Amino acid sequence: MEKTWRWFGPKDPIPLAHIREAGATGIVTALHQIPGGTAWDDDAIAERKALIEAEGLRWSVVESIPVTNAIKARTADWRHDVDVWKDTLRALGRAGIDTVCYNFMPIVDWTRTDLAWPLKSGLALRFDIIDFATYDVFVLKRSGADGDYEASVLAEAEARFRSMSEERKEELERIILAGLPGSDFAYDRAKFTDLLGVYDRMGPDELLQSLTEFLNEVVPVAEESGIRLGIHPDDPPFPLFGLPRIVSTESDVAALLDAYDSPANGLTFCVGSYGSRADNDLPDMIRAFAPRINFLHFRNVTIEAPGIFHEAEHLEGGADMVSLCAAILDEEDRRRDEGRADSAIPMRPDHGHLLHADPVRNANPGYSYVGRLKGLAELSGIIHALTAIRQ
Repeated sequence: MEKTWRWFGPKDPIPLAHIREAGATGIVTALHQIPGGTAWDDDAIAERKALIEAEGLRWSVVESIPVTNAIKARTADWRHDVDVWKDTLRALGRAGIDTVCYNFMPIVDWTRTDLAWPLKSGLALRFDIIDFATYDVFVLKRSGADGDYEASVLAEAEARFRSMSEERKEELERIILAGLPGSDFAYDRAKFTDLLGVYDRMGPDELLQSLTEFLNEVVPVAEESGIRLGIHPDDPPFPLFGLPRIVSTESDVAALLDAYDSPANGLTFCVGSYGSRADNDLPDMIRAFAPRINFLHFRNVTIEAPGIFHEAEHLEGGADMVSLCAAILDEEDRRRDEGRADSAIPMRPDHGHLLHADPVRNANPGYSYVGRLKGLAELSGIIHALTAIRQ
């Protein structure tokens, strides 16, 4: 596996030199300064690539080219934004960048309700469906929201709302609507409510059709450009705000891979995202979809209760990282035997805890330095040991 690290560009408080010292050889980044619906040009890509290579690293993965709501909801700007996406792919191909991660979550990207949940191992990200329902039903007051939750969740949410401080309500809104790292949105309440109306008649079948039409457009360009796409799963892997989510389960993955049968139409296999559902069998999913895994996010979660989970340490939580790494090494061996150029699958440690010893206190939530360095070291140890045993 190629050891990579997510870097948010020149404004990231963690410099490339520190990433190299952590043991990564590849960088996962994007041109976050360019808004969705605007093509990345050759000069901007070359400038970013040169910064990375000057530190002896490689731009291994783009995460992400924003997939706009116009594309997902197929509004009037759909054609323009799809063409822009294809132009960006072509430019990345000319620059020799061969892996692109993206997601197809409507409006809200990855979502949490706490950004600094205290654990013995440091401060972690956490999602609590009760807090989320509290915001959705009683703060945002979304029309029809109470029909999207079980009665027990609603009862707990109402009780929590009555005791919740105004400061916590405002914090929840900032966390949920203001966007997390890599998200292509930052909404106020009015703008968000208006955008919900765009998806008013869209269910899972309609969103899958939109994704299929998107794939029909972009996968041929990816093939021509020598690029492998990897769709990121829903995070969390269940509907939010009544919006459909269609990359949450094994059957979802099978449907999207069948929608366009090509190695270029592949997966970003995020262990934490799929692992946030108890009904996802991660080893089975990796074995079933291994030939189409183009990128890996190694993180772990602990499910506290249905709809409630926190980010665990990389070798703790519900996923057996040893067996998952072994399955990926099997796939890499198979690819080498086939002579595939993509036999080394890029992986990155994801969502490290913020440790007391971390000197970087202003990193993006989930993207601490020492927490991810620790995760990368642990994962590297597993991979090294498994590789030695197999020789």
